[in-house]
Amino acid sequence: MIESNKMSDRPNAPTTAVTRSLPSPRLDRDDAAVTVIIVNYNTRELTLKAIETLLENAGDIAMRVVVWDNDSHDGSAEAIASAYPEIELIVSKENVGFAIANNRVAEMATSEWLLLLNPDTETYPDAVENLIAFGEANPSAGIVGGRTVFPDGSLNIASCWNRMTPWSMLCTVLGLNSAFRGSEVFNPEGMGSFKRDRVRHADIIVGCFLAIRTSLWRELKGFSERYTMYGEDADLCLRAIEMGYRPMITPDAQIMHLVGASSVTRADKLVKVYRGKATLIRDHWSSLTRPLGIALLKLQIASRYVGYGLKARLGKDDTAAKTWRRVWKDRRIILKGYDGD
Repeated sequence: MIESNKMSDRPNAPTTAVTRSLPSPRLDRDDAAVTVIIVNYNTRELTLKAIETLLENAGDIAMRVVVWDNDSHDGSAEAIASAYPEIELIVSKENVGFAIANNRVAEMATSEWLLLLNPDTETYPDAVENLIAFGEANPSAGIVGGRTVFPDGSLNIASCWNRMTPWSMLCTVLGLNSAFRGSEVFNPEGMGSFKRDRVRHADIIVGCFLAIRTSLWRELKGFSERYTMYGEDADLCLRAIEMGYRPMITPDAQIMHLVGASSVTRADKLVKVYRGKATLIRDHWSSLTRPLGIALLKLQIASRYVGYGLKARLGKDDTAAKTWRRVWKDRRIILKGYDGD
């Protein structure tokens, strides 16, 4: 299923615009403090930039960097092998998904920490060093994350969330989370007005930039491979919380994150996101509240299907209406979660 990073026998390897001086002196497979895992799927140029900024800006910390390529067909593997022969590249002959790819790489790790880093990210100065130091200073967190921004430097709140609850889902159905975005009461999952500018506990650290002790990862048995795409990081954090840990975020470790670069269409992404949500409800809600959660999830989808459909009939752009028609069409698959496969 996989090949190593020895790719010299591959003909016509694409060239890359990335130019660097000497390899990073902080790459150390045997004595690494952290194993950085990047899962790539058809994001060649973004992944090259992610590796470049990681090596330039990680800080004073010894790393092992492993890139898993999920059967990309855009020349990613050849370009990465050519530009960065000093890092480890695993080329899968099939797209096994995010959870399985991370699990397979983590099995090989000998470092004390694991760091999951998305390919559509750019690391800011000292981000990795600061994040691992924060994790060391807060062992009760178990899982730690940093602050994410968009390319223009504006805040990207999607570095952490609070868990879904009946109240948070009702707020989404009624649109209260959007109308009162800065409210902790009406936007509890988004954490209200929290600018990710101070240390704080959060239920969910997003897998775009997530650090966890390797020992805890193995105790949790890594990602649940039932989560094909989206929801696996939330499930991991919620299982850690059930063990008594309290995940945390620090503003001293910052990256840029584009979000969703590997998704083919917005509808494709939304179907996967909602399937993940349905699976989280089935896995982490009680038997009494689970039917309510699934019903509220259906209402969330229905409210957007109806709302954007009405806007389209009024002559407004129907792009969103088309997206939500597709999501509504797939509602039965969505509501079964990943158990429906």
